[in-house]
Amino acid sequence: MKIALMGQPNSGKSTIFNHVAGYKAVTSNFPGKTVKYELTKFNLLGRIVELVDLPGTYSLTSFDLAELEARKYLLKANVDVVINVIDASLLSRSLELTLQLLELKLPMVICLNMIDEAERKGIKIDIEKLSKVFGAPVVPAVAIKGRGIKELFSTAYEVGEKKKIGKTINFSKDVEEVITQLSAQIKKKQIEQEFNIPERFLALKYLENDSYFMENYEKKSNDLFKKIVHFQNILKETHGRQSDVVISSERHHLSMNIYESVVSLTKPHKSAIDYLDNILMHPFLGYISLGLIFYLFFNLIFGAGKIVEEPLLDYFYRLIPLIEKSINPNTLSFSIISGIIQGLAGGIAIVLPYLFPFLFGLAILEDLGYLPRIAFLLDAFLHKIGLHGKAIIPFILGYGCTVPAIMATRILESERDRFIASVLATMIPCAARMTIIFALVAFYISPQAALTIYILNIIVIIISGKILSRLLPEITPGMILEIPAYHIPSIKVALAKTWLRMKEFIFVAWPLLIIGSTVLSLLQYFKVDNYINQFFSPLTSFLLGLPIVVGTTLIFGILRKELSMLMLIQAIGTSNVAAVMSATQIMTFTIFVIFYVPCVATIAVLWREIGIKRTLFTVVFTFVLATILATITRFVY
Repeated sequence: MKIALMGQPNSGKSTIFNHVAGYKAVTSNFPGKTVKYELTKFNLLGRIVELVDLPGTYSLTSFDLAELEARKYLLKANVDVVINVIDASLLSRSLELTLQLLELKLPMVICLNMIDEAERKGIKIDIEKLSKVFGAPVVPAVAIKGRGIKELFSTAYEVGEKKKIGKTINFSKDVEEVITQLSAQIKKKQIEQEFNIPERFLALKYLENDSYFMENYEKKSNDLFKKIVHFQNILKETHGRQSDVVISSERHHLSMNIYESVVSLTKPHKSAIDYLDNILMHPFLGYISLGLIFYLFFNLIFGAGKIVEEPLLDYFYRLIPLIEKSINPNTLSFSIISGIIQGLAGGIAIVLPYLFPFLFGLAILEDLGYLPRIAFLLDAFLHKIGLHGKAIIPFILGYGCTVPAIMATRILESERDRFIASVLATMIPCAARMTIIFALVAFYISPQAALTIYILNIIVIIISGKILSRLLPEITPGMILEIPAYHIPSIKVALAKTWLRMKEFIFVAWPLLIIGSTVLSLLQYFKVDNYINQFFSPLTSFLLGLPIVVGTTLIFGILRKELSMLMLIQAIGTSNVAAVMSATQIMTFTIFVIFYVPCVATIAVLWREIGIKRTLFTVVFTFVLATILATITRFVY
């Protein structure tokens, strides 16, 4: 059995999905497209069920790529049952999508998620009456707490087995007559069989002038096309508006009527959280709050990381002298063992102490609902550098990992916007670069110096964006951004998200780190590192004023950013970087690594997303920028 989760953005679909998937989902692309959906398999009542989390969708009539692909999936993927996830606190607006899903005549269950939030707002929903109106089961749930999930999927399984179809609710009499007449013409031509969808749904798409369906018959069947235009004109003449607006208005009217018939309003329960946006979204206080939150966020990460880093590093670096007693330090076997230990030490003692609190904090901010508010506050800045407001989404993702950030630029309609956003996303300090900032700058200089790097990073991104936008001028449209309600984060869910994001480091980056550390030990054993360091010395030693041994570390940094720091510790021969490098050198090294050539995984994604020429431009642009900034840092800091 195949179950599809369908709902508007921020309705809680993914929370429901992750309760079932346990954060072990497989991410897939729609065939021939770059829009992603999540897929998992689980055991339900003794049977293996496939669950698909489709992209958040406001309407089945849309020009948005993600929404179009979600609709195509429903039309073509032989879904057995659809779970329409609704934010119960926004019921009236959500019902428009429900009406469209019913027109597909697929077995459906309605999930009233966040029912507790609706009750807090004074919205009391008659669930039994709503179920009778739609002829489909309605299950209340609080997904973030896991309430109602078991009942939801049991009901979905039962509906899928019985293939129970909900009611199709009719529009106004005159509109319904036009739909019926056009449906009869479609049935006569047997067009619905080609799309394998109900003729009523197809008739509505034609009346809405849906380009996906219209382009198929504008040339193929001129006779039908003329009839479609005829019926569109009838609605236009009788209502004084375009036919697509008429259909949209009918759905909106129906949604409001249904909402009013099943909802009774009581006095809302106000709490302190309801007044938070008066400060956090304020035109002036909002930015002060943002700065304060970031300041506390980074200081907490540094504080937590420092407590763990020092004792762990001491433990690992006490091991090497013990091994020296058993194995001659001048032998090849000692070099290999030493490299492996230093690779393990780097992961456990340096990266994880900062990576875990960072990802956990990010998950808390995400579940709290603060990230969209950051997007809202920073939207004005993006327009000043000539980008669409949607670009904030990949930029926020970039603080976790650059690869998904670049993939997220697909949501931008303009190729020019996707290119600029991709270049700028490579400059955002990902979790790997964050560990470098904290383990070097915050640890050896100060947390305030680390925060200064983030501020500098934002300034550089703004200036770079401005330059690229001037080179590629284009008018950028505004952004409609939904701000979800605040939610008290679940520690269990936040930990699960943190583990999901840390897995990439543990299973991909850490083995590379150990291999890289071992390779560096071998290079040192065979004295090959001297030649590499000499080759890079005009850049590292002459221009940037860094120790000559830094050359090899920069190569490893292209594999994974955190490798450059860990290889630095190995190359200088001590975990106490301050004993070998001055504060200026530490800052110069960090600035260069933050901005220079993206890692291999990022280059591969850039190649696929923006092409080889633009990828090469990005590599050269970031390298030149890193060199300029690091050189300035050397002489100014």
